[in-house]
Amino acid sequence: MKPENHHVKFNIDVKVQNDPDRLFSLMHKVISAQHDWETVLAPRLLLGLWHPRFLAYAKARMPYCDRSYLGNSPERAKKYFWDDCGTMSMSFGSMVGKDGERFRKDCKAAGKKLMIWTVNEPQQMMEVARWGADVIITDVTQTWLEFRKALGTDYEKEGGKYGRAFLWMQYQYYPPYQMFRQYVATRWLESVAGPFSIADLQIADAPYEPPAAAAAVKSAA
Repeated sequence: MKPENHHVKFNIDVKVQNDPDRLFSLMHKVISAQHDWETVLAPRLLLGLWHPRFLAYAKARMPYCDRSYLGNSPERAKKYFWDDCGTMSMSFGSMVGKDGERFRKDCKAAGKKLMIWTVNEPQQMMEVARWGADVIITDVTQTWLEFRKALGTDYEKEGGKYGRAFLWMQYQYYPPYQMFRQYVATRWLESVAGPFSIADLQIADAPYEPPAAAAAVKSAA
């Protein structure tokens, strides 16, 4: 909470192994204990959500936070997260091809931010720059900062070093492989957090109660 760090934003990867009600209730307790949290901290938080089960709880328990869909399926993003998330955090591979292009255009038309992960190679960085994405997630931050600086100095010269042929020369960017990756990811998420369901977008608005406290209340009743 130091003033010199107020420009730092937090992209929170919400793991599906958690109980969403308990998680967001505890997060709110910690966040709201900070000085001037509503103006200094809350606007800097982005909740990255993989599963629709977490969306309604995020809205109910931490309504002051921005939210993003985090995943590799444009279809899932549109069906479950589009109306309630201002950011779409998508894998690089899922944004390649006609479906990815269409999704990117839809994001731009709807005023949604587009975040691309995980972008480590310069040729990928250049492609994402061509797309006009808002955010790049990378494991090689210094490489990206130097690359971005070079683009700012001479975009045409730096961009000309990297073609687009790699998108056709690597199997992981072809639709069948991307469909397989989306299928595997969805099945795994459902095995941990339950089936994707529109019903998960609505929850009772009762606040979370720790098990011990809830039991005490029932005993007293």
